[in-house]
Amino acid sequence: MYISKSFIPILKNNPSEAKIKSHQLMLRVGMIKQSSAGIYSWLPLGFKVMKKIEKIVKEEQNKIGAQEILMPTIQSSEIWKESGRYEDYGEEMLRIKDRQGREMLFGPTNEELVTDIFRSSLKSYKSLPQLLYHIQWKFRDEIRPRFGIMRCREFYMKDAYSFDINDEEALFSYNKFYLSYLKTFNRLGLIAIPMAADTGPIGGNLSHEFIILAETGESKIYADKRIFDVKSDDTKLEKKSLEALRNKFEEFYSVTDEKFNKNEFEKKVKETNRLTTKGIEVGHIFYFGDKYSKPMGASVDLPGGKKDFVKMGSYGIGVSRLVGAIIEAKYDEKNEVMKWPISVAPYDVSIIPMINKNDNSALDKASKIYFEFEKNNIESIIDDSDENISSKIKKMNLIGAPYQIIIGKQTDGDLLEFKEIGEEVQKINLAEIIKIIKEQKVRN
Repeated sequence: MYISKSFIPILKNNPSEAKIKSHQLMLRVGMIKQSSAGIYSWLPLGFKVMKKIEKIVKEEQNKIGAQEILMPTIQSSEIWKESGRYEDYGEEMLRIKDRQGREMLFGPTNEELVTDIFRSSLKSYKSLPQLLYHIQWKFRDEIRPRFGIMRCREFYMKDAYSFDINDEEALFSYNKFYLSYLKTFNRLGLIAIPMAADTGPIGGNLSHEFIILAETGESKIYADKRIFDVKSDDTKLEKKSLEALRNKFEEFYSVTDEKFNKNEFEKKVKETNRLTTKGIEVGHIFYFGDKYSKPMGASVDLPGGKKDFVKMGSYGIGVSRLVGAIIEAKYDEKNEVMKWPISVAPYDVSIIPMINKNDNSALDKASKIYFEFEKNNIESIIDDSDENISSKIKKMNLIGAPYQIIIGKQTDGDLLEFKEIGEEVQKINLAEIIKIIKEQKVRN
């Protein structure tokens, strides 16, 4: 891709309306454009990053046996009245009527709809467990949408739902998602800590938020610093292994402000290990038993002719929100450098040739490198503008491809000026560069 042909409308300065890093950067490099309050168009650069995040989320959901479906954005009010949430949900729900006068709504979540799908399709305990997920646009009519995509009204979300025969099996499903989330965020280059959380309008008595540390986060958190040392890499999808993993995390105090108890915090955590800070919620999981299955009649036949209501959980990841969360975690605001994890970067490497009017040799060399990268499944972008090298580097630092190649006066024969963004330049040949990038992509 040549920068001259790409749709990346870069601004010289941060927009005055943007108050946090992610909002500033996303507007400045043309990742999004506001359509109305809290609603955005996703432009090519931002959309590309979001779709790569979506791909990783899907892969990790599939690994635990979750099956992908797609539910509509518009739902009937009738199923929400069945569950009892239609009047309880509040003004965040966008209620509408079709031309026949039927009450409809733009889905803020899908517990009712997926329960309706289940009850009309499966009748026997032999079909359980079932893990279903979809990735779809949601709408919540925030009273004060702000901070760009971090607190907006329309957002792209992965929500999954589990159906089990009893509490024991349901907790096994819950723990599968618990592990899946840890692995997902790790692949995105984020350290996300599971924290005991309030269940809110979803309901139930067991819930965890997955929080990444960030000064701009809206969640206040209280934790034992030792929780950051817990590893999940070798955990297997077995009941005992998953229970042990959760137990390891739950040995250490970690809660959001809704669950915070000062006396408990001070009793359980030594002063030297106490962490009080802010964080960004990037995922939330719930177990709520038969809260929805019972009022909606979602039961299965058990051995011996009895029936029982299935036990359910739900599991959300903010796919679009993760774009902003990664920026908040990775963007060096002082030096104006964004370094995307290679797993979700819009481009793996940027090629920056020094171009003058009477000599196209640097651009020709850049094009040859581009085609070599293409052969090796490495995504690159060439800055073919006539700006000076320093301006080009500044621009590419904002776009955030994790690697850069500079073709200028110091380029000598087969050796190229190559660097990881924000690091020192090294001179190596193209074959070595390809090897470095491919190895990094495999690791992620």
